Amino acid sequence: MNSFIQLKPSLLACMIALTSSYSIVSHAQETKVSGELLEALTVKGQTYRNTATKTLLEPHETPQGISITSKESLEQRGTQSLSEAVRYTSGVNTELRGGAITRNDFFNIRGFNNQQNYYDGLQLLYNDWNLQPQIDTAAIEQVEVFKGPTSTLYGSMPPGGMVNLIGKSPQPFQKNQLEATLGSNNKREIQIDSTGPLNETMNYRVIGLIRQKEGQATTSEEERVMIAPSLDWKISDRTQLNLNLYYQQDPSAGVYSPLPSKGTLFNNINGTLDATAYAGDSNWETYDRDVLLFGYKLDHTINDTWHFLQNVRGMDATAYQENTYSTSLAEDERTLSRRAYLTDEKSTGITIDNQFSALFEVGKTEHSLLVGLDYLQLTSDILYEDGVAPTLDLFNPNHHQVIRSDLSYNPFYSSDFTIEKEQVGLYVQDQIRLDQLVLIAGGRYDHYKSTEKGKKYGAETDTKVDQSQLTGRIGALYELDNGVSPFISYAQSFEPVPGRGRNGQTYDTSTADQWEAGIKYDAANTVASLTAYQINKQNVLTRDPEGSPYDLVQVGKVRSQGIELDIQQRITDEMSFLAAYTIQDVEVTKDNNGIQGNTPIWTPDQQLSSWLSYEPQSGSFAGATLGAGVRYIGEMELDSKNTDKVPAVTLVDLSIGYDLASFSPDLQGANIQLSVSNAFNETYYSCYDANNCWFGDDRSFEVSARYEF
Repeated sequence: MNSFIQLKPSLLACMIALTSSYSIVSHAQETKVSGELLEALTVKGQTYRNTATKTLLEPHETPQGISITSKESLEQRGTQSLSEAVRYTSGVNTELRGGAITRNDFFNIRGFNNQQNYYDGLQLLYNDWNLQPQIDTAAIEQVEVFKGPTSTLYGSMPPGGMVNLIGKSPQPFQKNQLEATLGSNNKREIQIDSTGPLNETMNYRVIGLIRQKEGQATTSEEERVMIAPSLDWKISDRTQLNLNLYYQQDPSAGVYSPLPSKGTLFNNINGTLDATAYAGDSNWETYDRDVLLFGYKLDHTINDTWHFLQNVRGMDATAYQENTYSTSLAEDERTLSRRAYLTDEKSTGITIDNQFSALFEVGKTEHSLLVGLDYLQLTSDILYEDGVAPTLDLFNPNHHQVIRSDLSYNPFYSSDFTIEKEQVGLYVQDQIRLDQLVLIAGGRYDHYKSTEKGKKYGAETDTKVDQSQLTGRIGALYELDNGVSPFISYAQSFEPVPGRGRNGQTYDTSTADQWEAGIKYDAANTVASLTAYQINKQNVLTRDPEGSPYDLVQVGKVRSQGIELDIQQRITDEMSFLAAYTIQDVEVTKDNNGIQGNTPIWTPDQQLSSWLSYEPQSGSFAGATLGAGVRYIGEMELDSKNTDKVPAVTLVDLSIGYDLASFSPDLQGANIQLSVSNAFNETYYSCYDANNCWFGDDRSFEVSARYEF
């Protein structure tokens, strides 16, 4: 067992109000707490917990970076995916796979790639291949990005941070919504959202969606059907049960194949490729995914001190894929050599999080103790076949060349194996409030196991990972009377490392730590934060100088440091503004591959985003909502060797909405909205290396008509 830090049993304490929201709302009404608080508690539901603390502690009281994007912001910008939802969040780069790739939610947080997302506090189980569950934004209330190492509460996680999607919950009042959308690329979509009481003890919600559109790449299509019913049952004054289900079918989810840098990022002797360029074959282009998530949340007040929350979710998912990838570009710079492959994947799993909390006072201090035990298990069966595909003329493409009967698979690539993962974590968090001082500390012990058994790349495999880890965090925040709250924190994370090195030895756990300090401000009409951080990641795999080119050792290190500024301000009753700025320096500080001192890919040196919203209350434009956003994405490295740059780009997004009730009282509840992304149709790119580049999103628009009743 690798002990990352040693934590003593006596921990600092934290303030968590983990009592029933029914009693909270009742008390708030008696004490005339602001309507904004009541609305927040009602919308999020009784089982909602802040991502950064698993408590009801407000973000501005949390001594670590956290950014929240509300449902209203998602709707105004016309967001359809998680990547689009976090575009205006500091420290997050969503430009990893370009505009044509929509089947996965991949992004980079504070310089580290993350494919491991959360939904209502539980991990969306991902098999590290091609079967990643996606949650449509139609079912999302808000998106929370928890910055920096998060392992103390969530276990194995990249050190840059995590994204937690907060789902829409049943409400105690009747509300129905029907929405129809038309847009570019022949987009057609219908959404329904209905919520309300069934009786005095039960509230329901049903969310549904049907979407069809053409993808950005030539010949590609995207289809989705989603339904998400849930039920809140107040079993007693002390106990509430939430039952929830999420089912999504993606019969077609666009393309995945990249393009070479010549003809996209760089000049090509034959000209420049269009943003709709496609390197695959429509006869061999399939991605069919089915995801079923089902679970419950049990919320129980044990007594005046102790509270219990159990969050459980099971998963049953499949994905079948046919795709091509390129191997080389000929000297004529137009003939692309390709291979065809298929994957057939099935995943089943379960995640459970048990939380016991106690709220008490000791002298002048108010304490809250959180003790949790969580568990996740995933079994995934994977079939992979790979063969030679016909070459493609990029500048005179024939996208109908593949003949299934002519494909012959190479046994060297053939794979049929099973992945099993299991993680058990025990965590303790304690917080103390002494007047205006908030202290938080926590520790966690994890035991992680994984196996791969079967035939992988033509050979039998039986690899195992059995690793344990201690992680912790500690932080302090002081709330001044003027709304300024300086804070400082230290946090750790870990990631198990599968595989074996030279002589068959297993790898140790990869660990990371972060120091973070900053100032948060929450007063009048402004919420802002300024944060500086440094993350150091150790035990990164790198080439073994004494072994073969495929042997790896754990001597690599990566350092990420930066500054983030976030501002949300209500300028007037009619105008609001948000901005997010990131400057970061990410460097490989130790490596045997000759890239020491280099910057990893997908880490822009700077990012700036801002959004201005105007809602006139009187005059000719009363009832309208006008929005404009600007996103600047700084230059990135082309490849790990830093041979060239992917240039910076500035993008503009626009939004116009209108409440039709302002036009006529008979249209109460009806509104329309136009959203435009990349309004000036800027061409931009992301790259993995010179052979793998993607066009960014081209200009797109959608018009939505919504009726609430």
